[in-house]
Amino acid sequence: MTKLFGTNGVRGVVNEDMTSELALAMGKAIGSYLRKTKDKPSVAIGTDARISNVMLKTSCTSGLLSVGCDVVDLGILPTPTLQFAVKEKNFDAGVIITASHNPPQFNGIKVIDGDGTELAKDQEEEIEKIYFSGNIEKTPWDKVGTFSQWNGAIDLYKKSILSNVDVTAIKNAKISVVLDCGNGAGCFVAPSLLNELDCKVRELNCEPDGLFRGRPSEPVPENLKELMSIVPEEGAEFGVAQDGDADRAIFVDEKGNFVFGDKSFALIARYIVRQRGGGKVVTPVSTSSCLEEVVKAEGGEVIYTAVGSPIVARVMKKVDAVFGGEENGGLIFPEHQYCRDSAMTIAKMLELLAIEKRPLSELIDELPKYEVVKLKTHCPNDKKSQVMNRLSEIVADESEVKSIDRTDGVKIYTKNGWVLVRPSGTEPIFRIFAESKEKSRADNLALKYKKLVEEIIQ
Repeated sequence: MTKLFGTNGVRGVVNEDMTSELALAMGKAIGSYLRKTKDKPSVAIGTDARISNVMLKTSCTSGLLSVGCDVVDLGILPTPTLQFAVKEKNFDAGVIITASHNPPQFNGIKVIDGDGTELAKDQEEEIEKIYFSGNIEKTPWDKVGTFSQWNGAIDLYKKSILSNVDVTAIKNAKISVVLDCGNGAGCFVAPSLLNELDCKVRELNCEPDGLFRGRPSEPVPENLKELMSIVPEEGAEFGVAQDGDADRAIFVDEKGNFVFGDKSFALIARYIVRQRGGGKVVTPVSTSSCLEEVVKAEGGEVIYTAVGSPIVARVMKKVDAVFGGEENGGLIFPEHQYCRDSAMTIAKMLELLAIEKRPLSELIDELPKYEVVKLKTHCPNDKKSQVMNRLSEIVADESEVKSIDRTDGVKIYTKNGWVLVRPSGTEPIFRIFAESKEKSRADNLALKYKKLVEEIIQ
């Protein structure tokens, strides 16, 4: 069957593969799926700040209404804000029009379950079946859905964040922050949240702009040069950057150094596990060993999953985890909600710094040092499973291999590090992650297995 959903919803270039016709048909398919369990499902819909947002939202809304769903438009808002509203206001589902960190010519459609989590793979496959079958029953004229708007989602969401951090400690610390919303949906939440916490805020790219003219949307080092230079100039305690739909937060320390997501993840995990006196932390197999080392030292336990925040969130619920997330800056705070949440991450980092009373760079320097290398190589989608099986056979006979984990792709543990080879869920590529205490060892591992994958493909 043709695939519609990738790792994170349905995405494509606007008016090429992500069209108003597709959004209309998606709305009908999503609505038909929801109608299987409820006669008149209620669906919250929202968008990020891209210029194609209204076009796709209107089409998707029309499809939902036509099959008998009631639709409530929440406006432009971060993905986690819509997810929180779905959970708290008892919607049957949510739809967010976003392509997250992708360039401005992209947009996408992501479906949210009634508990605020992203849909599981089997649910997405059900929607795909309905979409491709084409036999969608239209509702009689007097049974079409109703449409309304609600603008209370952002206030509801911020109230929850403030109830889950030590507001007094943060306010007393008078922390200075450079905030870079990247012209995305975070503009509608993060600046006002920081002001409510009495932070001194220097705003950067905090006006919504669907063309991302301030900087490209993905918060990677090459896109955050301005933030990294302004933080020390301002004398700020830290800088923070969000991606397009504001579910991820990446930090810059007071010296202007980029803090990779695995470091901020480990730092906050250590803080939370220490506070709780232990507990389970859930993360994908691609995350640095730094996390496990600090969590174990505080009496906690790390549970590994396949890559993908919906998978992490569901395992967190199952094992009653105290914390979870991914190494890309997408962290999940179960006391607030089971999804990646940049605003909650920023608030928790403020609390941590207020309590610790030490510079961010000093706290990061305390963490165990690991070198991580990430590479990728092209592979046709129809060859991926054959490549995985052949790779497993080859590495099973290698003397340097201590153990193999097939949770997601092939993770190979060696004497001095590990390497993960996994097929992308959204592109015709393999991703290769390698980690070791020494940079040269990580480089060699990544290059060796990239070459091996390319040989198998050929």
